[in-house]
Amino acid sequence: CCLLASQVPLCCSSLPPINLPLQGKMLALAKHLAAPAKSRSKPYFQSGRPRTKRSWVWNQFFVLEEYMGTDPLYVGKLHSDVDKGDGSIKYILSGEGASSIFIIDENTGDIHATKRLDREEQAYYTLRAQALDRLTNKPVEPESEFVIKIQDINDNEPKFLDGPYTAGVPEMSPVGTSVVQVTATDADDPTYGNSARVVYSILQGQPYFSVEPKTGVIKTALPNMDREAKDQYLLVIQAKDMVGQNGGLSGTTSVTVTLTDVNDNPPRFPRRSYQYNVPESLPVASVVARIKAADADVGSNAEMEYKIVDGDGLGVFKITVDKDTQEGIIAIQKELDFEAKTSYTLRIEAANLHVDTRFLSLGPFSDMTTVKIIVEDVDEPPVFTSRLYSMVVSEAAKVGTIIGTVAAHDPDASNSPVRYSIDRNTDLERYFNIDANSGVITTAKSLDRETNAVHNITVLAMESQNPAQIGRGYVAITILDINDNAPEFAMEYETTVCENAQPGQVIQKISAIDKDDPPNGHQFYFSLTAEAANNHNFTLQDNKDNTATVLTRRNGFRRQEQSVFYLPIFIVDSGSPSLSSTNTLTIRVCDCDADGVAQTCNAEAYVLPAGLSTGALIAILACVLTLLVLVLLIVTMRRRKKEPLIFDEERDIRENIVRYDDEGGGEEDTEAFDMAALRNLNIIRDTKTRRDVTPEIQFLSRPTFKSIPDNVIFREFIWERLKEADVDPCAPPYDSLQTYAFEGNGSVAESLSSLDSISSNSDQNYDYLSDWGPRFKRLADMYGTGPESLYS
Repeated sequence: CCLLASQVPLCCSSLPPINLPLQGKMLALAKHLAAPAKSRSKPYFQSGRPRTKRSWVWNQFFVLEEYMGTDPLYVGKLHSDVDKGDGSIKYILSGEGASSIFIIDENTGDIHATKRLDREEQAYYTLRAQALDRLTNKPVEPESEFVIKIQDINDNEPKFLDGPYTAGVPEMSPVGTSVVQVTATDADDPTYGNSARVVYSILQGQPYFSVEPKTGVIKTALPNMDREAKDQYLLVIQAKDMVGQNGGLSGTTSVTVTLTDVNDNPPRFPRRSYQYNVPESLPVASVVARIKAADADVGSNAEMEYKIVDGDGLGVFKITVDKDTQEGIIAIQKELDFEAKTSYTLRIEAANLHVDTRFLSLGPFSDMTTVKIIVEDVDEPPVFTSRLYSMVVSEAAKVGTIIGTVAAHDPDASNSPVRYSIDRNTDLERYFNIDANSGVITTAKSLDRETNAVHNITVLAMESQNPAQIGRGYVAITILDINDNAPEFAMEYETTVCENAQPGQVIQKISAIDKDDPPNGHQFYFSLTAEAANNHNFTLQDNKDNTATVLTRRNGFRRQEQSVFYLPIFIVDSGSPSLSSTNTLTIRVCDCDADGVAQTCNAEAYVLPAGLSTGALIAILACVLTLLVLVLLIVTMRRRKKEPLIFDEERDIRENIVRYDDEGGGEEDTEAFDMAALRNLNIIRDTKTRRDVTPEIQFLSRPTFKSIPDNVIFREFIWERLKEADVDPCAPPYDSLQTYAFEGNGSVAESLSSLDSISSNSDQNYDYLSDWGPRFKRLADMYGTGPESLYS
């Protein structure tokens, strides 16, 4: 055999026998060349002497990991034949771990490891060795590399890097069904011994599951495992190295196995029959009941459908499924009527939507039950024989004319009498009346089709015994037209004729309208009135298509002679009886251009040149207006001086705030304020108003109110205030909001104010006010009953 040293092969036969030092975990090999010829040769660094022979020889060094001793671990020895043992040669190390992990004795070449080594951290170290002359510190041998390999020991247990595991397997799976594969890894050297050879076993989970020792595949070990009995299992799997032998290291992991559901349970109703009570007034689409067939499965395996397969309520009820709860929802499909039918019986089937054919032997995956629905009687409102009544009446019908009849009845067994009325919210103008007992609808006012062609009213029918039960019927009354409107011009025509117009020239085309609506449409006839038929200026031609044409009869129209012509036109409609009207067409004479377009139609344009100029006329008008203003001012001032200071006028000042810039006359001044203004409105007031000062706001007088119903009082009050605001010269020229503190005539209890006690027959004695001193003398005079009272 040959060993490599510095890439120079050296035959092993030339090596003398060497005793290899073996200290537990290490092995080293060193060779010393002691040939005399070689020892006499000069070192390789002397010039002119090329080296002819390799002086280093060693093998790879091996050291066991995890050395736990206190002394440095001996690795091996290095030696050079140049070393004579006189201490002139020293050895040095460099490379991985040199000085930090591995040290060398520079005199002897012994290598030691100073730290605990771990193969899993680093499997080998590459170092470099060199022999130096101690005096010159120059190499006596070329540098060479060697390797120190770390030998593995079983110091790492298997680990499940992906654990813990979760897995699922369908329930009822056969034995040997694969569930999941677990994998453990061992950090030890798989190429050395059995330290990394792992086998698997199950510690917990038997007899339901098993595991393959070599592959780690977990399989089912029992048949027919039922999810509904137990749906989850916890397994403990062990991985052990050294092929499971004693002394091997082990690791464990947990595997949670969940049994997934399959459709192996058919639906079953808990009861064979159900009964529910439902009031007949329950509206359509209301839920009557909820039933559910029990199914131990979950998810899609528990989805069901319900259907009514038999019974006398097939068309009255329907059943649907609630997707969230899988309940069957029974709802009303048609209105219930206790008087017609008091109970219904339904045969309902529940069936799974998704059936697994493997489990058909377990029985049919559907079930039947019976549902009985009892209809309860309730007091129902009257029902009309028709939801909508259509009636017609002529607009010429007199008040009291019968239009039609509505009918309603009490659907309950009691068949209570019904009374009718009209919902006045649908007949605000009260055009119609209805007989409360017979339901006959009659006219209450004259009708006008042109105002409202169709009246939609609501008729109320209420039970005599229970007025709270009200039914509603709807009536559409169509007003039939009569010929009660005469035809008239379709628009306001602005007709002109040119001064140079020729005879027979068309100056206007007219048409007519009629508010009536005859069944065959309108047909109008146009002609001139008798007094205008022979005029020499214009003529009329009926076009027979509800239009007529106005033409000139002559030429030579002059504005100076006559600027406006009035042409009366007679229009007759085709109604029965026919109606007619006379409409006047105003024709203005104008100056036209060559194309017949009117330029000016003012006759004054010819008058102005003969008189004053425009500027002079404006100056005269300005002077006249100035004089008128002066005259009005003078007249107003004189009237103000002649007006009395006090005038009689009926006024209600409770809602008016009138401010005067004076202080008044104190307690003795009885003219500044009349307390009668605060009395009851039913008392006629004679208000005295001062005229020596002018108030900021003037109000017109108001009439005295009489004792009439309150709603009429308020209506008249508002109309009076509206009229006053319309004619009041001091009112603002824009819309404004006026608030009146008007309370009406008051209650039967009369006013509780002490101010009203002046004119009331109150038995309250106020004579004690005179004993309170001079400050209350005025009140004592007003309310006292003594002879000195002012109002006694």
